[in-house]
Amino acid sequence: ILVFFTVYAASCLVTCGKLFSTLFDLPYIPMMIVGAVFVLIYTVIGGFLAESASDFMQAMVMIIALGVIVCVGTASAGGLGAVIDNVKEIPGFLDFFGIATPQTVDGVQQTAGGAPLFGEAAAYGFLPVASALAWGLGYFGVPQVLLRFMAIRHESELKRSRRIATVWVLISLSIAVFIGLVGRTLYPTALATSSEAENVFILLSTNLLPPLLAGFVMAGILAATISSSDSYLLIAASAFAKNIYQGLFRRKASDREVLNISRITLLLIAVVAIIIALDENSVIFTIVSFAWAGFGATFGPLMLFSLFWKRTTRAGAVAGMLGGAAMVFVWNLLVRPMGGMWDIYELLPAFIFSGLCIIVVSLLTPEPSEEIQREFTEVKEGR
Repeated sequence: ILVFFTVYAASCLVTCGKLFSTLFDLPYIPMMIVGAVFVLIYTVIGGFLAESASDFMQAMVMIIALGVIVCVGTASAGGLGAVIDNVKEIPGFLDFFGIATPQTVDGVQQTAGGAPLFGEAAAYGFLPVASALAWGLGYFGVPQVLLRFMAIRHESELKRSRRIATVWVLISLSIAVFIGLVGRTLYPTALATSSEAENVFILLSTNLLPPLLAGFVMAGILAATISSSDSYLLIAASAFAKNIYQGLFRRKASDREVLNISRITLLLIAVVAIIIALDENSVIFTIVSFAWAGFGATFGPLMLFSLFWKRTTRAGAVAGMLGGAAMVFVWNLLVRPMGGMWDIYELLPAFIFSGLCIIVVSLLTPEPSEEIQREFTEVKEGR
């Protein structure tokens, strides 16, 4: 939790840095640090209740901001048909088993006659498709998602919460992707690197909207950032304070002492996240994908096995968490750079490896007590 949430927090700070740097035309690093200080103060003062309430309000701002940009951008591009026609001209972009190949030099998109250059569509076989679909496995183990369900007041609210969450993901991700397509249509030669391309929302907002409305829409980016970063910081700090400090070192620690340790941990995580975010050319998507894989492979298989296989043991659980987390690093740093058939998103192999660790170690260790197995059966049967 500490490792991967620190990486997640760094991605949020990169977002703040890019937003403030672009808006105020100031250097990236000072703006990133300003964003970090703001998020840190807001999180320390607010706590979980304020964070949960503000998440709802921030979600409303994000929905309105996304909707406004999609509508205005689509109209400026000549309508939905014009956007789709532009995308069709990119070889391989709309092919399920094909992928577009931008012509780049040192990571910069090449253009000619005011249009970006693309090569022939490349093959996008079974393994890359499976690799992309593996993103869905992350939801089983991401703490900031699980925490929301754990905070539900009554189990009768689970079904409604699940529907709301699913609808929100469909809306937000679909609109986010479409904003990229609109930006490519309107500004084909702008934002020529992967890092710059993540500023497409800012570019559309500042160029297409009146200043006051653009400011509101830009607040949507800030809302998305702080609603995520406060979750990451709070969960990581409380995990250390409760599970490590109080759980291992000072079992009789008072609530005030645990709170102080949590705040100190918050500060340390923020400092490390700032160091990770110092690179102005960081690609937010790359940072997030690594942290997402880490959580999905560390906790996802364990959640599933704990719910559906009563033979899961404590030793198997620990082995699965350690094995999954380690495999994310091994695959990302050592195996994936080999390319070819090994260029698979690290979440998929790490998720499988974690599951195998749980099965093997659980079968090699004594089965859970009768009390645990009885409780498992009662919950499964809804008693």
